[in-house]
Amino acid sequence: MSEKSPKKREIKTKKVEPPKPVFVEYFESFTVTLIMALFGMTFVIQAVTVPTGSMQNTILVGDYLLVNKFVFNAGGNPLPFLPQREIERGDIIVFKYPGNKLKPKMDQDRPTPIIPYKINYVKRVIGLPGETVEFRQNEVFINGEKLPEQRVMGDSPPGPNSELSALKTREFEQHQPGESSYKVYYSQNSLDAVDRGQSVTRPSFEYGVPGKRNVVPPNHFFVMGDSRDNSEDSRVWGFVPRELIVGRAMFVYWSCDRYASGGSFFGCLTNPRLDRIGKFIK
Repeated sequence: MSEKSPKKREIKTKKVEPPKPVFVEYFESFTVTLIMALFGMTFVIQAVTVPTGSMQNTILVGDYLLVNKFVFNAGGNPLPFLPQREIERGDIIVFKYPGNKLKPKMDQDRPTPIIPYKINYVKRVIGLPGETVEFRQNEVFINGEKLPEQRVMGDSPPGPNSELSALKTREFEQHQPGESSYKVYYSQNSLDAVDRGQSVTRPSFEYGVPGKRNVVPPNHFFVMGDSRDNSEDSRVWGFVPRELIVGRAMFVYWSCDRYASGGSFFGCLTNPRLDRIGKFIK
């Protein structure tokens, strides 16, 4: 009986690829980085700037914000491994301006006409779906109950372009237990008028004011600026649909003095407000 000869073992060799040219490696790295950045800017974060003083002193004119586009649950059950939640009262949101449905001419008659759904607004959520909202004599009422907000007296400083500067503030009420963690600002003239028994409701207010209490529709929100006497908000143009909400304002990644910068890009770079950079918005 003859013995079988052992099989020869095949030795496999890995084909060595020639090294990629340096410019190809840089191009691939750049492409991957660009795709990740575009993905992040599309689905996770967005950068916005603040052009008006309606949120002073919480957010100042010249603040550049990063917005978390991912935090709010868009509907249905959020995935357990994702940090999502529902929109809550007190959240500062960024949204596409829905337009003034009652008086569209107000949008058109501005020095620079506003096109609905094109410009981003930043406001604080005050009324949730199904709630009745009423704003009377510098106080907010939700379902007939006073909303416990920290009210602060705040006025623009004297001088040119004062609307670009932070409000000069002084406390006029003691902070009470159970009040909100955020502050809202009213001018001294407005607060004095209430003390005299005068109405401070502006003619442009169409929603949530005496005689015009409103129930927030499903999937909508009632929003207001923190600078209550200098904010065109839901009191004027109504509710914010859920689908127009971009996300929640997170923190200031850059801030510049708009008055000192003269409104130019280079001036904004050379006149930073270093104490604002990195400030979380709440």
